[in-house]
Amino acid sequence: MNNDILKQHKISEYEYKLICDYIGREPNINEIGVFSAMWSEHCGYKNTKLLLKNLPTKGKRVVFGPGENAGVIDIGDGDFIVFKIESHNHPSSVEPYQGAATGVGGILRDVFTMGARPIAILDSLKFGDPSLSRTKHLVDGVVRGIGDYGNCVGIPNVGGDTFFEDIYNQNILVNAMCVGYARKKKIVTSKATGIGNVLVYYGATTGRDGVHGASFASAKLDDEGPRSAIQVGNPFLEKLLLEATLELIEKDLIIAAQDMGAAGLTSASTEMATKGNLGVVLNLDSIPKRVSDITPYEMLLSESQERMLALINPSNWEKVKKILEKWDLNGVIVGELIEEKVFKVTYNKEVVVNLPLDSIVEKVPLYKREVLPKPSYFSKLEPLPDNFYSISIKDALIKMLSSPNIASKKWIYQQYDHMIGDSTVVKPGEGVGVIRVFSGSKFKNFINKIFCKGEKGIALTTTANPRYCYLDPEKGAMIAVAEAARDVISVGAEPVAITNCLNFGNPEDLDVYYQLYYTIEGMKKACTVLNTPVTGGNASLYNEGELGSIYPTPVIGMVGLIKDVSKVVKPDFKKDTIIILLGKKTERIDGSEFAKLFFNKLGNKCPDIDLDYEKKVQELVLEIINKGFVTSVDSVNLGGVGISFIKGCIRGNVGGKLRLKGNIATLFGETQSCFIVGAKANKVEKIKRLAIKNGVDFEIIGNISEDKKIEICLVNENNENREFFNLDELKNIYENGFENAIK
Repeated sequence: MNNDILKQHKISEYEYKLICDYIGREPNINEIGVFSAMWSEHCGYKNTKLLLKNLPTKGKRVVFGPGENAGVIDIGDGDFIVFKIESHNHPSSVEPYQGAATGVGGILRDVFTMGARPIAILDSLKFGDPSLSRTKHLVDGVVRGIGDYGNCVGIPNVGGDTFFEDIYNQNILVNAMCVGYARKKKIVTSKATGIGNVLVYYGATTGRDGVHGASFASAKLDDEGPRSAIQVGNPFLEKLLLEATLELIEKDLIIAAQDMGAAGLTSASTEMATKGNLGVVLNLDSIPKRVSDITPYEMLLSESQERMLALINPSNWEKVKKILEKWDLNGVIVGELIEEKVFKVTYNKEVVVNLPLDSIVEKVPLYKREVLPKPSYFSKLEPLPDNFYSISIKDALIKMLSSPNIASKKWIYQQYDHMIGDSTVVKPGEGVGVIRVFSGSKFKNFINKIFCKGEKGIALTTTANPRYCYLDPEKGAMIAVAEAARDVISVGAEPVAITNCLNFGNPEDLDVYYQLYYTIEGMKKACTVLNTPVTGGNASLYNEGELGSIYPTPVIGMVGLIKDVSKVVKPDFKKDTIIILLGKKTERIDGSEFAKLFFNKLGNKCPDIDLDYEKKVQELVLEIINKGFVTSVDSVNLGGVGISFIKGCIRGNVGGKLRLKGNIATLFGETQSCFIVGAKANKVEKIKRLAIKNGVDFEIIGNISEDKKIEICLVNENNENREFFNLDELKNIYENGFENAIK
């Protein structure tokens, strides 16, 4: 095979030799395309599969974990929650609107393919320097793409995180998460069973968009990238696809199903057959084509959006066809399951692909690389200067509040419909997203009404700590999982499980492989201690640009269960309450927003985290929420105690006094295992007793008043450093900082 062809298909000489050995001959061009897609990192997980096996995936509520289209958890009463997060980084870096829009479309299909109705969307976005015109263009396109697609399909977007750092200037990250609801008896998997059962293609026509999408996502991003690898979405067609799929599943007409996502028809058919330990024959003649001269190669690898592949009993074809016609969808039989474990494809009466099925799916070469004692860049990390103590509270607070990383993201979420479906309990800007679960059990709803019991809900969050993971991948990953758990606990939810998206650079670089290895180790440790198993996710590697690899960015998507949404707690401060700090304070600013803003450096040490102590703090906060002892709860994250306090005042439209023992680093250092809670005076002693009993640090740090004046006082051995602010002025800075930065 020509070396240029192998290079174009991202296949090494070693891998080509393996292919020839597996199939006993040289592959034709169509088969090379199949291997290119299925052996890509995006589909084959060549550099991550061996590492991901170490993650904890079992739990009392886990029904389906990694390996399915999405993870499934049992929240009781026959109710299942289906969820997953995936990346669409490279397409969004090249064409932000369509890249982000089709990222949402793809993750929606992963969820409703299993019989779950999508009930929420979240996202995690990482951009470069906000002052650059390219960044402004990317932010605008990505946000519009996410908003337009979700709004048109009718799924509320209830949360996410957006972060700016120069390292993402060329290669941005766009991760989309979808959460769906299903009844226990209506879950459909991707495992194809039954020799003679047929594969039905339905949805959009097949075009050339998305050809090489999987391999494009598994290689270094060029300045422009291949436009042919960018898919084009149609959210209105997606809505029809969603409703048709759910109706087919409701009427028990689908045996198995899979979205034609990465690697399109090839991936969907071969993975389904492999899971059922069978083979598959495809006939491309009947595929609805967008262009008349499309080739078998392009049809097999196209990632045209809004297409599904379902396995049905041939006796049900007329019923299936009638439902598809009702929803104005193309539907054709394109294949059949056979006993011989091969992937055979015909077109115009010619065999264009004939491969052993295991060579495509199961024999993907897996790479285990050297794990360095420490990466080379560790020696280049510099300690932060010690002159930050001279920075005034006022200067620091104003600069922090106006940072686009901290400032309100209302410019983003106001473009999203977060109330459609009438199930959103906590909206963006009010705290961690909460969705009410309308149980499918009529009897359960009837009993709840009789006894005045509330409805169940789920809390949802996405979070990442790329700076921490750069300073220490293991600790950074532990912090990311812990922070996600604190987020869902802050509204009164019990953390249940996570999905993750591992965004990294080139794993062939041993520094990057070190980051990948220890990030997964950190996730494993945190998920084990906090009892939040991993239900699935996505690995996105080769994210790099002119500045080199991005920071290691494991995005954690977490789901928490709330037994009664009427008892949800929000982070806004209430009048006449005492403010308490639960957990340990820090006097380090390494890796913090404060360090980046004032010194343009990260420092050289990641914040510490003790997972056992973290668990104690989380359990205490959940207990005092359940006992009704608190009026507000917020996890201390980006910006530290000082920013959490000010945001609580802004959200509650109240003034208050913060009196903190320590210095400027105590105020803005990003301490872990820490919550700020508000409580009425008569509950404070009860909270203190429980904190002492559980071995958790307790400190009264302020109170909330009737007026709109804010006082911040730092107390140390030598003096008291006091500053006064007007709430409305701070609110204006906070609410306009993001838009000012990106406009």
